[in-house]
Amino acid sequence: MNRTAIMESVEAKHLKPVADVPTMRIGDTIDVHYRIVEGDKERVQIFQGVLLSMKGRGISKVITVRRIVANEGVERIFPLHSNRVAKVEVLRHAEVRRSKLYYLRGLTGKARRLRETRREGSDSAAK
Repeated sequence: MNRTAIMESVEAKHLKPVADVPTMRIGDTIDVHYRIVEGDKERVQIFQGVLLSMKGRGISKVITVRRIVANEGVERIFPLHSNRVAKVEVLRHAEVRRSKLYYLRGLTGKARRLRETRREGSDSAAK
């Protein structure tokens, strides 16, 4: 067994099941349900925003999500297979032609919006 195969077999135990990770693409508006521990209490906070980028593979896969709070852009990087990420939901799909949407950082107002699309077999099309 080579080194890569050994690493992938060890990582496979820690990956979330395929059913827990939805099919998402760059430009989608998503809800990330993130567990926050405060003292002895634990709560789930929802971070809703546009999916800017996806990096890595396997256990090290991370997503960057951007939202606007009080006319200020807030970006957050989430490790997708972390135990802190309770759930990821895809709300809307958008039509984009880039693999990374970093250009949204410089846009304001209506220019910041992405064109919404309907995808075959998606949950939002059924609603």
